[in-house]
Amino acid sequence: MELDPVVLSRIQFGLTAMYHFLFVPLTLGLSFILAIMESVYVMTGRRIWREMTQFWGKLFAINFAMGVATGITMEFQFGTNWAYYSHYVGDIFGVPLAIEGLMAFFLESTFVGLMIFGWDRISRLQHLAVTWLVALGSNLSALWILIANGWMQNPVGARFNFETMRMEVTDIFAVIFNPVAQAKFVHTVSAGYVTGAMFVLSISAFYLLRHRHGAFARRSFAVAASFGLASSLSVVVLGDESGYVTTEHQQMKLAAMEAMWETQPAPADFTLVGLPDAEARETHYAVHIPYVLGLIATRSIDEEVHGINELVAGAEQRVRSGLVAYEALQRLREAPGDATARERFEAHGDDLGHALLLKTFMDDPLQAGERDIARAASLTVPPVTALFWTFRIMVALGFFFIALFAFAFYVSATQRFERYRWFLRTAVYALPLPWLAAELGWYTAEGGRQPWAIEGILPTDIAASSVSGGMVLASLIGFVVFYSVLAVVDAYLMVRYARMGPDRALHNTPAGAESVAADLEPQES
Repeated sequence: MELDPVVLSRIQFGLTAMYHFLFVPLTLGLSFILAIMESVYVMTGRRIWREMTQFWGKLFAINFAMGVATGITMEFQFGTNWAYYSHYVGDIFGVPLAIEGLMAFFLESTFVGLMIFGWDRISRLQHLAVTWLVALGSNLSALWILIANGWMQNPVGARFNFETMRMEVTDIFAVIFNPVAQAKFVHTVSAGYVTGAMFVLSISAFYLLRHRHGAFARRSFAVAASFGLASSLSVVVLGDESGYVTTEHQQMKLAAMEAMWETQPAPADFTLVGLPDAEARETHYAVHIPYVLGLIATRSIDEEVHGINELVAGAEQRVRSGLVAYEALQRLREAPGDATARERFEAHGDDLGHALLLKTFMDDPLQAGERDIARAASLTVPPVTALFWTFRIMVALGFFFIALFAFAFYVSATQRFERYRWFLRTAVYALPLPWLAAELGWYTAEGGRQPWAIEGILPTDIAASSVSGGMVLASLIGFVVFYSVLAVVDAYLMVRYARMGPDRALHNTPAGAESVAADLEPQES
């Protein structure tokens, strides 16, 4: 059986990216929670807040180390598995990645070391500043990664140079302030804050159920409930902004997420549930909410949201236009001074990427017939059924988090933990849900961009390196084995320290003597 290196490269990058993203959201959220806790410690001088910061900081350090280790392998794959991608867009894509590297490995990593080991070596205010810089560095690191990713979704501030056969930067500020990147950044970091809050809330609920570390758990629960409620509300609001930006720049992704085959009269209905049928190009048993999609996607009552069939027809026209650009490009490579070819390329160059879709199944796009053009246009439809359900599960979880953190805030404010033990159990079992939502969101964003590595410019199938399928399979197996070992080590360390609790983790207090002096402090402190 022949192994497809492109498919295997996509699987490998997808697995490593999803594994890495297990650690990123917790780093983003927990860093700010640590900064909040230490701020209270510096303002009040209460030792329990220092112990809270130190304990959650230990768990943060474990997670941070795993995030750094898994992130490095992702970036190496651009050279090993996606060499043509790196050649084609490296001038643009490399800039934010280089800045992210400086943020992650110089700013963030340096201050993490000071935060963990500098408690008795620098003053309280200095250590607090370090903790806030760790939080800031974590978010700045995410910003530059998402600027790079946002450019893949909406390639602005760049043009194709036929002389070098590469994309080149024309406006770096357009790349940095790309509206897709900015929307993705605020939505992603808010989701990370929810993850950090759920992590602290769930473990604190576990302690309260076991009647352990009462003062520590109550205060941690209160911080997580407040921070989580604000963050979960932000996720929904900022997710609306992401939907609006998607309408402007990735209409096919939006149509696929809605399984909307035909363009609806404005304002379009939102499909709550249904069974998408890609072969029949219809959604069975669909339940619609009138006007909602139109209002979210266009923020108007008179603008249409285009359906998949209409967008595919538009893609056919772009393939034809791209063939004109492709032919002109061939002439320019032979005769760079050909003014007619240059004029034709400038007129149709924006559609060159659609002509390149033909290269995914034929060597010479100029030999394409009408059936080939129609086939290439049909490739622009991403996996509709998967996107339809991942998006809906993600949104449902978002509203669940709002309800959970709102009730957690009420329980914390009234101190009725014993009365609502069922809720504490719910909070413990809800621990993995933010990670599930984050992974679903990642798939929605990246799966919805297919078949493009760079939206409208570079198809994924021709972005891969010229390596054999066997080589990619060998590295894929190696990554799976290595990452599985790391997953076991990470889970073991996290569970071990969480079960130990703050007393044994920080002071080596014997089991059974876990009550810290802070438990005697008034609860309202």
